[in-house]
Amino acid sequence: MENEDLALKDAKRRERQSGPSSALHDAEALENGDSNIGLCGWLLVVLSLLLMIVTLPISIWMCIKIVKEYERAIIFRLGRLLRGGAKGPGLFFILPCTDSFINVDMRTITFDIPPQEVLTKDSVTVSVDGVVYYRVQNATLAVANITNADAATRLLAQTTLRNVLGTKNLAEILSDREEIAHSMQSTLDDATDDWGIKVERVEIKDVKLPLQLQRAMAAEAEATREARAKVIAAEGEMNASRALKEASLVIAESPSALQLRYLQTLNTIAAEKNSTIIFPLPLEMMQGFSKR
Repeated sequence: MENEDLALKDAKRRERQSGPSSALHDAEALENGDSNIGLCGWLLVVLSLLLMIVTLPISIWMCIKIVKEYERAIIFRLGRLLRGGAKGPGLFFILPCTDSFINVDMRTITFDIPPQEVLTKDSVTVSVDGVVYYRVQNATLAVANITNADAATRLLAQTTLRNVLGTKNLAEILSDREEIAHSMQSTLDDATDDWGIKVERVEIKDVKLPLQLQRAMAAEAEATREARAKVIAAEGEMNASRALKEASLVIAESPSALQLRYLQTLNTIAAEKNSTIIFPLPLEMMQGFSKR
């Protein structure tokens, strides 16, 4: 039993290490696989070819198809994938009765991830949405390996968003959006590689918090700003008191400095347009009263 578990783990490890090379090998196997349709199949192909020749030139419009520059055509003959892989762009030829084809759009496709209710690592419920950009890298794998590559990619993106955000704290979700988007892109790209899908970009659009949490965070930020403002005001008062102390020491050393300051104050008051009446008194008179 232990040997079987070890073998299974080793197989999974080799599968993870193979990565894109395994998907490329699968695509080559599908495109260059055995297309032997058997004797009955070849008879049907010959009959279809004879029918096309007999009904010329009408049948030529049913046999020649056009693929646009951004499309590729996957041709099936009697239900089997035709050797050579995807056709296009341009003209290609099919048999009207035995061949069928599927057009695959190779342009970049975008879709919005619906808002997902996610429980973060610190037990906070948030609503997160995003946008995904992807394109079909291998048309053969996108048709042969999965029923609907677009729907599967959309569902996988929703699941990946919930799984990635479930391992993050609220602070990490709000501050590390680029890292989360890169992690989602890597996970999606690895998962969709076997489908022939290349995830080019993932972006987190919006993170919606509950109203109570928004109010609590706003109150916390306001309290932090008020505390910082009080500290700055206290530092300003302390610096102002030190400056006043130094100024008083300078004025005490030179009595004429006080007289000059007194005259400067009178000049400042007189420059303003007001109705203030000032009666200047000599400082010596005030000193005489103070001595008594």
